[in-house]
Amino acid sequence: MPRVTTRHSITRRADGSETERILSGSGTPEATWQGWPRLAALPEVAPAELVPSGGRAVVIAPHPDYEVLGIGGLLALLSKLSRSVLIVAVTDGTASHPHSTQWSPERLAAARPLETREALQRLKLRQVQVARLGLQDGAAEQIEPGLLGGLSKCLQSDDIVFAPWRCDGHPDHEAVGRAACLAADALGLPFVEVPLCAWHWASPDDARVPWSRARRIVLDDATHARKLLAVQAFRSQLEPDATAGRAPVLEAHTLARLTRPFEVVLI
Repeated sequence: MPRVTTRHSITRRADGSETERILSGSGTPEATWQGWPRLAALPEVAPAELVPSGGRAVVIAPHPDYEVLGIGGLLALLSKLSRSVLIVAVTDGTASHPHSTQWSPERLAAARPLETREALQRLKLRQVQVARLGLQDGAAEQIEPGLLGGLSKCLQSDDIVFAPWRCDGHPDHEAVGRAACLAADALGLPFVEVPLCAWHWASPDDARVPWSRARRIVLDDATHARKLLAVQAFRSQLEPDATAGRAPVLEAHTLARLTRPFEVVLI
C-alpha cells in the first residue's frame, strides 16, 4: 500500500470531461461508510461465481500487501474451494518510505516480498504462486508498458484477472489496472477491478464510483480473522518511521476501511 500523501489524480472520461481524486489526510472515516445503508445492501457475489471450477485467480498487485488488503479474504475462500491463485507482484514496494534511513529501498526490496510470503501463509493458501516482475515502484509511466509484456507470459486461457480499479486514485494502481484490463481483453479473460484508495477519497453515493458494478464478498468469522492476521505480517507498513518522523504507512483509519468483514469488487 502506498503512503497517502497529498496527491491529485485526474482521469479523463470518454466524453472529454475530467474528474479529480485527492489523496490527503485521513480520508473518509469508516464510520461514514458504515452509516451508508447502500454499502451493506450491495449485492453479494459468491467466490465460486467469480472463479468457477477449473479457473485460476490471477491477482495483479502494484505493491506488496495489495492482494491481501484488497481481496485477502476472497483468496482464502477460493483456497477452500481448491482454486489455484497466481499473485503477480508488479513492484517490490521500495518507494513506501521516501527519505527514510530506517527503511531504505534496498531493505524494503528484501523485506517486503518476505512479508508477502508470510501473509499468504497466514491466509493458508494451498495452491498459490507468486511471480515477481520487479518493475520500479512509483514510476507509473514505466509500469504500464512493462506490465503488458510481463502479463503476456503469465496469463492462461482459464484465468480470471483481478487488478486495481482503473480510477482508484493512485497512479501506480491505475497504470496496473489499465495494463491488466488490456491484457485480459486481448485474451478474452474475465476482468474484475478492486478499489482500494477509492475508500479514502470517495464518499457515499459518490458519482465517480460505478456503484452499479459493485459486489460484496462476505467473509465468515474465521476467514475474516485469517485476513486480519495476514495483514499483521506487513511490519514495514505498520511501524512508525522514527528516522523520518512519520506515522505508519498503514494507519488505523486506513486499516479500518480495508479490513471489514466483507470485500468489494467491481464486475
